[in-house]
Amino acid sequence: MSLLPFFQWMEGLAITESLRVMPWFGAMINVMHLLALVVFAGGLLIVDIRLMGGGLTKQPLSQVAREARPWLIGGFIGLVVTGIPQLMLTAIKEYYAPLFWFKMEVLLVAIIFTFTVRHNLTMGDEARLGRVWGKVVGIISIALWSAVAIPARLIGLVG
Repeated sequence: MSLLPFFQWMEGLAITESLRVMPWFGAMINVMHLLALVVFAGGLLIVDIRLMGGGLTKQPLSQVAREARPWLIGGFIGLVVTGIPQLMLTAIKEYYAPLFWFKMEVLLVAIIFTFTVRHNLTMGDEARLGRVWGKVVGIISIALWSAVAIPARLIGLVG
């Protein structure tokens, strides 16, 4: 089953056409997307660095994770809300960009990992976590989300 008709439909929507005639709209959405990325990355990295034994070591890991969670979720929602119009404006280009599909596949894995494995480890007993597993989970988390963000930025340059 090809998703090309869906991407063609998305790019051909009346709202997409309306947004396309406003040259500032794409730039504004991109800036808001990058701001959401910064908020999301901050919420993610503060916990991942703590998982790896650095950062806010005087606070329990679960407390750091709980306090960072609203920023993580808020940033993620901001990324989705701004990512959809970005996709709508360039849907056909994205469809044919291998980096877009790579990003989407890694994004699925990163979401599942972050909101299951990473979440359960950060909310559990820190003493049972051990030094090695915290580092492994932190590194995997950073690697996954980097593998989402980097190709996303490269799509416009390579595609």
